[in-house]
Amino acid sequence: MVRVTIHSTDPFATPDEEKSPVRRLRGRLASPVTLWTTAGPAGLTVSSTLVADGEPGRILGLIDDESDFWDAVETARRFAVIPLTPADRQLADRFAGLMPAAGGLFASGEWTETEYGPVPAGHGTWAGCRLESERPCGWALLVEAVIEVITVDAQAAPLIHYRGRYREL
Repeated sequence: MVRVTIHSTDPFATPDEEKSPVRRLRGRLASPVTLWTTAGPAGLTVSSTLVADGEPGRILGLIDDESDFWDAVETARRFAVIPLTPADRQLADRFAGLMPAAGGLFASGEWTETEYGPVPAGHGTWAGCRLESERPCGWALLVEAVIEVITVDAQAAPLIHYRGRYREL
């Protein structure tokens, strides 16, 4: 007999007391959940994203330098950043590699092609970015890009990542 138990927490998660202090601090900072896409197509869920206002505006993010997304961005030098909404939890998990993607990451759902990368159809908020620089930062790659195009849907609620879970405002 196989017994299945539903847990209110992730039974495989590292207990707080065994996490590094830096990881524990990071977990207590709410982060926007964004999808970064580029030609190829390739994409990656990124919750370490910062927008810097100025002329020009910039996007900064921490990216896995071993990801297919980074390989594609090095070639394309352009990408789209899409803030995700509470309805996009499965999309976020798929592009984070936490959920199967039968047929590929872009096989399900509808996509609008842009010169920066595919954008999920119906998403009114996204930025088209041109890669400017990158450098190692911790265990990631700090990517800085100039924002060249922006569309904003003022009604869209953000999906937030906080203490290892998705939250919404």
